[in-house]
Amino acid sequence: MEVSEKLIEKIRMKKAHIAVLGLGHVGLPTAAIFADAGYSVTGTDVRNEVVNAISSLKLDTQEPRLYEMIRRVVGAGKLKAIVDTVLATKQADVILICVQTPLNESGEPDLSYLERASRDVAEGLAKGNLVVVVSTVPPGTVKNLVAAILKRESGLKFSDFWLAYCPERILPGKTMQEFTKNARIIGGFNLESAEIAAELFNSVTKGKILIADCLSAEVAKLAENTFRDVNIAFANELALICEQVGADVAEVIRLANTHPRVNIHKPACGVGGPCLTKDPCLLLHSVEKRGYDSRLIRPSRELNDYMPDHTVKLLIEALTKAGKNVQGSKIVVLGTAYKGEVGDPTNSPAEKIICKLLDLGAQVVVYDPYCKESFGAERVEDLLKAVDGADCVLVTTDHRIFKELNLEEIKALMNEKPIIVDGKRIFDPEQTKNLGFAYYGIGYGS
Repeated sequence: MEVSEKLIEKIRMKKAHIAVLGLGHVGLPTAAIFADAGYSVTGTDVRNEVVNAISSLKLDTQEPRLYEMIRRVVGAGKLKAIVDTVLATKQADVILICVQTPLNESGEPDLSYLERASRDVAEGLAKGNLVVVVSTVPPGTVKNLVAAILKRESGLKFSDFWLAYCPERILPGKTMQEFTKNARIIGGFNLESAEIAAELFNSVTKGKILIADCLSAEVAKLAENTFRDVNIAFANELALICEQVGADVAEVIRLANTHPRVNIHKPACGVGGPCLTKDPCLLLHSVEKRGYDSRLIRPSRELNDYMPDHTVKLLIEALTKAGKNVQGSKIVVLGTAYKGEVGDPTNSPAEKIICKLLDLGAQVVVYDPYCKESFGAERVEDLLKAVDGADCVLVTTDHRIFKELNLEEIKALMNEKPIIVDGKRIFDPEQTKNLGFAYYGIGYGS
């Protein structure tokens, strides 16, 4: 039996030992799902507190079904967490690299975590292993960085191991569901690598497996999130136009989206999260270094980055019309998470908005039952206490509970001439105005 057939047989029998490198919002669910499918999984993370939290089942996660699954697989001995990546690699047949690939302060890709992980894998790599990069990477990274390190530092030939790229396609808040149902792209360093990786992911997902080359898979992953970012930028520009001409962008988009070939996203006070703000930059990085001038993607990213500033301008306009100054006004910010129903503040538009308001001398109070981050503002657990004596309520996250607030009760506690600035368009403008609020929303031209 050939080496590849042995590994495929191990995968089919769930006898393959899997190492998952990086136990963040992608790696931890990945490790749990493979362990729950019957594999023996070792997860590694450089953060001792993460490893200890998993081992002691003291996880702070809001991802539905994740904690229950981890408790089950850790209890069954199918998942263990350690900090020693090299040891985990030496014990594994399959290595999944799920480390972060953030942008640095200059907005350039920081691949140091991936480089370190690749070196650790190379130290423990054995003939017949499969390495799968799950992390989102700039085009050419698997070949030019990961493959080069594995070959150079392991002493093995490319024919001795298999290498593939299988980017995550999950939505925080629906990770467990989407991991097992969404189609997966498998980019193989060669065809045999792709076929073995396809066997692996076929064992944990009902979604279609799409086999491609590594480069196409890398670009496709980035294209998915970049498309969404560009679409949101279009919606945001449409919102700015509607404010100028006096139209309501929500109604405009509702009408336009009845066309069978139109699907405009929702405008908002900004774009946040670990992916949409980063992936367009990963896509553009290498070509911009060679002099390419982006005519769509980069301007779209800049427009989305501008929206927190525009939201502050709306708020200042609202206060001015009410005869108030932003300095000294009490502003209640609803939401510091980057999106509804999650507790993650990564790149949240609320950060820029809050910091700017604090710089302008506003008294800023934040309320978010999901997210503990306050970005330097006062954080309160009681919404009614927060709005007592407030001049303005500013919506920056679309949690469902915010949409169900008793605005009449809130208005009764606020100062005269109460204002709502709706950065997520969760309230009905007419109903809000009928309650006695001055309503300002992204794309609401009054």
